[in-house]
Amino acid sequence: MLESKTVPDDAAIYGVPPVARAFALLRHIAAGNRCRNISSVAKATGINRTTLIRLLATLEQEGMIEAIADEGGYRLGTGLVTLAQNALHDRSIAQVAPRFLADLVAELKLSAHLGILEGREIVYLARCTPNSHLVSNVKEGTRLPAHATTIGRILLADLPRDELAARYEGVRMDAYSDKTRTSLPDLELQLAQDRALGIAWSAANFEPEIGSAAVLVRDNMGQAAGAINVTGHVSAFTPGSPRLSEIEQGLKKAALGMSRALGYTA
Repeated sequence: MLESKTVPDDAAIYGVPPVARAFALLRHIAAGNRCRNISSVAKATGINRTTLIRLLATLEQEGMIEAIADEGGYRLGTGLVTLAQNALHDRSIAQVAPRFLADLVAELKLSAHLGILEGREIVYLARCTPNSHLVSNVKEGTRLPAHATTIGRILLADLPRDELAARYEGVRMDAYSDKTRTSLPDLELQLAQDRALGIAWSAANFEPEIGSAAVLVRDNMGQAAGAINVTGHVSAFTPGSPRLSEIEQGLKKAALGMSRALGYTA
């Protein structure tokens, strides 16, 4: 059953109806409606014809929408695109990550990290640890081999095959355990599995007694902006562990929240 949304009294008092109508019209146009028929748009948006015509003229004047010369109607304008880009510029992955990592640590009681891919290494940009004797000693700025770590694997799994080959063809990949993939064909097989699952798992693949899992964070263009992982005692990450589902759901929820904060809408 759907629940009705109660508008706070202060919102009702201080809301400005003309501004609300302007945003409703912008959302209507953003959804692909070109506003060629004023009567239809007025009916769809609940804005009367006179107000609608004035809003269209004002939004066009301010660069928020622009007329489509050949087809008629309107589309979003460069002024609105510029505003959106400025907003996204102030919401880099390193800026939005801390609160999501903190929530993840509070939920799972595991150490959480944010990393990005640089060449064949990952660089840690942020971390958050629980109040526990078993916490990560990875610091911001630490670099680790991408092929052997969960953050690295999930980021490599998102690369086109030719780009992956360009990075690793003929390159020596060091082994950190007997589970480390040290050839490009073997690595491709592991990455294909990570990609299919949408998550990279490690049960002491990199460090003895340490387990890990990582998922992608995407930006407003749908590209990989980085990845987050959680680490802890290997028992929580071993196949058959009752915590696997909890870890996967928590990670994917946090990654989706971060992606949305960066403008990802899919």
